[in-house]
Amino acid sequence: MYQAAETVSTTLAAPLDEAGLIRAAQNGDQDAFERLVREYDQSVLRIAVNILRSSDEARDVYQEAFLKVYRNLNSFRFDCSFHTWLYRIVTNICLDHLRRRKVRKEESTAVETSDGVVDRIAQVREEGAHSDPERQTWNKELSGGIARALASLTPRERTVFELRHYEGLRLRAIGDMIGTTEEAAKNCLFRATQKMRMSLETFV
Repeated sequence: MYQAAETVSTTLAAPLDEAGLIRAAQNGDQDAFERLVREYDQSVLRIAVNILRSSDEARDVYQEAFLKVYRNLNSFRFDCSFHTWLYRIVTNICLDHLRRRKVRKEESTAVETSDGVVDRIAQVREEGAHSDPERQTWNKELSGGIARALASLTPRERTVFELRHYEGLRLRAIGDMIGTTEEAAKNCLFRATQKMRMSLETFV
């Protein structure tokens, strides 16, 4: 009995790769699941913030996504990478939030940082712009213009646009994440880019 307990202890202490963690979590190992969460928690939160531009909604998506992963982990069959499966869950939840927001006609670009609530879009400001009142006004107008332009996109267009330009993901990966082809993701990005350009043409 002592020898069996020692074997179990040694097994638990041994380092596991990601596939090993997933299989252990599928078998009910809570520590393995928590290690998976720690591995991806920042990426999941970053994607949610980039798509939704709202820290409150991003935290909701974070919790909902990992709860869904926990409930459906046994359905993961290793036919795709784990991060693709996870990010597909995250983007689908974000799409649902965007669709609900579209119905409510609400849009927010403010997020919380260590320095307080800031507008992420305002990060396009040029260095030293804070000392120039005219530049400050222009930046404020541009931020509002970008927010309105993003709000004009369909949820899918916005998700593709954000994943491409803010996450830097390849179109093939984006297609996998939203459950479509690379070509369809490319066409969606093209439509989104055209709409953004038309909305922001007064700032060019």
